[in-house]
Amino acid sequence: MPVLVVNVDHVATLRQQRKGKEPDPLTAAHLAELAGARGIIVHLREDRRHIQDHDVELMARTLKTRLHLEMAATEEMQAIALARQPYMVCLVPEKREELTTEGGLAVAGREAFLKDYLAPIHARGILSSLFIEADEAQVRAAAAVGCPYIELHTGHFADAPTRAAQRTERDKIVRAIGLARSLGLGVNLGHGLNYDNIYEFADVPGISEFSIGHSIVARAVFTGFERAVADMAAIIARFPA
Repeated sequence: MPVLVVNVDHVATLRQQRKGKEPDPLTAAHLAELAGARGIIVHLREDRRHIQDHDVELMARTLKTRLHLEMAATEEMQAIALARQPYMVCLVPEKREELTTEGGLAVAGREAFLKDYLAPIHARGILSSLFIEADEAQVRAAAAVGCPYIELHTGHFADAPTRAAQRTERDKIVRAIGLARSLGLGVNLGHGLNYDNIYEFADVPGISEFSIGHSIVARAVFTGFERAVADMAAIIARFPA
């Protein structure tokens, strides 16, 4: 069955508002593990707007589950990944002016660069994923790069203004999942998923992980972090393999 992987970036966002020590994303990560998360995601951005280098270092040393490191395809981030040895790196696009990641990575046409970029990471036994749109050309390009996984961007689905538009976006994602699986890729989903819209994927096979952060952190304000993670993990536990 698919599993829940929790993104704790927005715990760090709150901490960085005052440049202090609280709330601690490492504590949130450990609570998420206790509540049923099978992995923890952090996005170390170039501008360090939320997650900091020491967060990655501490999580790499202390997590009991899997550390997923989201990052841009830069030399600096490659060096950090090689030093910290996360379970998986996920390459994402990054713009300083955006509030959060706004779309998928452009892989088509950059296959050779991305394959070379990931070669030393793969050589260390670190898995990789590419955060892409649910688009046939991008899925096929990801397979050509040699990544074992992709993460399909679900933001357009989550932000769809009408039910009909949401179903259209869902259908694109379902087709992309089928294509990716036929090419031997594992498939993760992420961005904008919450306690309501995730049910749209309850009957969709072939999903390995759901990457969820903001909605869990938002619920945790009212319920506590462990309860918020446990509620989401319980939903996903009912989904098919």
